[in-house]
Amino acid sequence: MKTLSLSDASTIVDTALATARESACAPMSVAVLDAGGHLVAFKRGDNSGILRPQIAQAKAWGALGMGVGSRALAQRAEASPAFFSALTDISAGRIVPVAGGVLIRNADNHVIGAVGISGDHPEKDEACAIAGILRAGLQADVG
Repeated sequence: MKTLSLSDASTIVDTALATARESACAPMSVAVLDAGGHLVAFKRGDNSGILRPQIAQAKAWGALGMGVGSRALAQRAEASPAFFSALTDISAGRIVPVAGGVLIRNADNHVIGAVGISGDHPEKDEACAIAGILRAGLQADVG
């Protein structure tokens, strides 16, 4: 079974940042976590905000922890605010239910990690994350 390699994670980060620049996005921060929630690769674009690294990691960590992309988490948070308030407490604030956290799946459809990206509008963040995952030859799961 293919796992997330450092090479894959580096490709994801570099491609996501390049896609952001090519799309005239605001400065981004990109974090790639393995299936256990451990940071594999991270880059902060020039002039990216000081909280962006934590937001990017929390988007990825929440996606891994809940088994769905952070876009789906945002929808669930709207429907169940009390649950997500408790979830935020339980996770010590490590979950950000906003688009930009995308699960990474291998060819066997197993979750092997997640990418979190922050810096621009959540939909733009998510699009850059997906571009990186696809360039690495892996599958992106936003839902």
